[in-house]
Amino acid sequence: MVKNFADKLVEAVKMKGSSICVGLDPRLDKIPKFLKMKAIEDGDKTPFGAAASAILEFNKGIIDAVKDLVPVVKPQIAFYEIFGHEGIRCYEETLKYAKLQGLLTIADAKRNDIGSTAEAYAQAFLGETVLFEGDEEVIMPAFDADAVTVTPYLGWDGIKPFIEECKKYGKGIFILDKTSNPSSSDLQDLEVMERDGAIEKKTGKALYEIVGHLIDSWGANDIGENGYSFVGAVVGATFPEQAKRLREIMPNAYFLVPGYGAQGGKASDVAVCFGGGSAGLGEKGLGAIVNNSRGITNAYEILGYDESKYAEAAREAVMKMKMDLAGVM
Repeated sequence: MVKNFADKLVEAVKMKGSSICVGLDPRLDKIPKFLKMKAIEDGDKTPFGAAASAILEFNKGIIDAVKDLVPVVKPQIAFYEIFGHEGIRCYEETLKYAKLQGLLTIADAKRNDIGSTAEAYAQAFLGETVLFEGDEEVIMPAFDADAVTVTPYLGWDGIKPFIEECKKYGKGIFILDKTSNPSSSDLQDLEVMERDGAIEKKTGKALYEIVGHLIDSWGANDIGENGYSFVGAVVGATFPEQAKRLREIMPNAYFLVPGYGAQGGKASDVAVCFGGGSAGLGEKGLGAIVNNSRGITNAYEILGYDESKYAEAAREAVMKMKMDLAGVM
């Protein structure tokens, strides 16, 4: 029997004593110049190939610097896709390297569709692909992330294939609910109406609350030993009141929390995302992983380090964030 992803995550959080997720969202203009020059000088590469190699080397440096401090990393695929197939190679290699260093990985790809397309997305990021080597059938993973971000707005049809892959391979999903961007309220805070025959009635519930109830129901049959489901939710740090309500609605969902740091979310905002689990209130530091991307990967600029010390700066930024979060637990 495969281990529930939520139990793997709880185990990793306890082992590292940290609920920090490092977002690996590389921007080429923020990659230290010496890494870009090295990639160009190292061989016969296209511009895309050199860029991807520099980013991969940068990612490895960040991973090496923080692997004993954090349980999970989250590369956002858009920052790799802009480099075409070379960027996808870099994405694959980043996931592989992080796993080799003992980290859990979240593919931030925000995928979804229905039917066979949803099945293909789920297989690509969580499952395995059937190939052929001569006359022999070969089964191999493609990206092989531990979890993937998923959008909910196609309903159960678009979620079911991901859940099936999670069950089969011990993987997880984080479903978008209340996101951290300012305009999320344009849709997510709309009041949902209910129709009773020809009559429409107000429910008093926002769309994000309805989605929260759905996420809770979608994960209800897949709860691990620690009381958390492998069906998690993306809940932004920038909306603490809504996050507090969602923690009430989804007591068994692990939260992936973006918005800390550069987007304005503070440790005090994040505090409401923790809890849930088998104990109701949860153990200290469980129930949420808090993402920080630019604040860690660009720390050498923020903290005034020489670019050659980018990895050391990232480590310092993680340690500062860890102390910041500890103050509100």
